[in-house]
Amino acid sequence: MQKLFFDGSCALCRREINWLAPKLKPHLELIDISADGFSGFEGVTKTAMMQQIHLWREDHFLIGIDATLHYWQLAGHSWLVALLRLPPCYWLAKKAYAYWAAKRSNCSSGNCTL
Repeated sequence: MQKLFFDGSCALCRREINWLAPKLKPHLELIDISADGFSGFEGVTKTAMMQQIHLWREDHFLIGIDATLHYWQLAGHSWLVALLRLPPCYWLAKKAYAYWAAKRSNCSSGNCTL
């Protein structure tokens, strides 16, 4: 089964996953990497996973915007994924995700200002 590794200590991340969970659970195992005892998966450390969202698919990871687009597709948001996969939109989405992920990594205790 595919696995989505998300940061449950991030309020925005948790809100998105909780909203999508009913549609994702038939396809993905949802794993909160902020839980005590989580140290990593398949050679990727918890620290690295906290930097960007990771999705384990078959035998490899999708990371960042590619992971997000994959689970949005599974949740039924095909039109949005198709739009964001267009070359100019994908480039912008990738940059926006990288910016957000860098800012989010500075969050602590659920307190984050973007």
